[in-house]
Amino acid sequence: MPTILSVAEVIPPVQISQSQVAEFVRELFGAAYKDIDRLLTVFKNGEIKKRHLLNHIDWFHENHSFEERNRIFIEAAVTLGTKAISACLNKNSFLKNRIPYEEIDAIFFITSTGLATPSIEARIMNHLPFHKHTKRIPIWGLGCAGGVAGLSRAYEYCQAFPKSKVLVLSVEFCSLTFQKNDLSKSNLIGTSLFADGVACALVCGDESNIDQYRQKETIPSIMATQSTLMPNSLDVMGWDIKNDGLFVIFSRDIPHIVESWLKPNVNAFLEKNHIELKKIDYFIAHPGGKKIIDAYGHALNLPSSILKDSLYVLQQYGNMSSATIFYVLKQHLEKKIPRGSYGLCVALGPGFSSELILLRWFE
Repeated sequence: MPTILSVAEVIPPVQISQSQVAEFVRELFGAAYKDIDRLLTVFKNGEIKKRHLLNHIDWFHENHSFEERNRIFIEAAVTLGTKAISACLNKNSFLKNRIPYEEIDAIFFITSTGLATPSIEARIMNHLPFHKHTKRIPIWGLGCAGGVAGLSRAYEYCQAFPKSKVLVLSVEFCSLTFQKNDLSKSNLIGTSLFADGVACALVCGDESNIDQYRQKETIPSIMATQSTLMPNSLDVMGWDIKNDGLFVIFSRDIPHIVESWLKPNVNAFLEKNHIELKKIDYFIAHPGGKKIIDAYGHALNLPSSILKDSLYVLQQYGNMSSATIFYVLKQHLEKKIPRGSYGLCVALGPGFSSELILLRWFE
């Protein structure tokens, strides 16, 4: 059972309050909507307090080409991605010894907010002393589900190669996809939610000498994973790719879909692995938004206390697409969790799709 040994995040440089974003949206969208004050209630009701971005808010008043925004994505992804990897392999709270870059067998790179060929992990390998035979697996387009999917693919890699140590690096700069001239409600809602974030996780196989490095008394092993696609749901979430870049597709029905679709999906996964939902001690959910967190609770009959870490990350960082789940996961890795506890990792993304991981903490 491959184990998640370390997680680290890097916070982008500019902190912005939700009230600042709401005033920016009022100025930009006000002339297009007579009921702008009613629409702006999503900023308060969403419960996000602050977010972190690459650029100050004045930057978004100006027009920027797709070429310029993507260039910024590549430069910042290499800089902050390099920091996230270094932090993950040097994390004192999780590791008693630094893990050499040369011991990393593969890097899964996850994003949906920028394009690069050669991909970002190749560029980072020119800054850090990875082995030249380190395998590179870039994954693009899974949106908010990408972080959990990346962990799942790393789990499968470590099952096939149990001596391996694998990095999952997520870089999402959602702010760079903002379309100043798109006055749709989808863009307004997206602006109330999305932020920038970078994170990296280390997944290790059974035979990868983790006792030499592990710091925590108990650590989570990945027991099983499941990917699920909802047929004929392409218009629920994603990008509309145009000449000016990426335009957000964001259905208002997502909370309803979560409530009606998620429970049978989760129950089938847990039943297959011979465990009941009531046995899950920790619910590590991607916080797509406050309504999504509430939909998790309603669909699965969860107490609000089990979702507090997801809500905290949403309040402090917003929705950082695939990177967000690592911020929530780090909250759990920092706790002293009893041996034998179960965790369920959940994220939803374009497709419409879900990604599930069953975790169990072992000594």
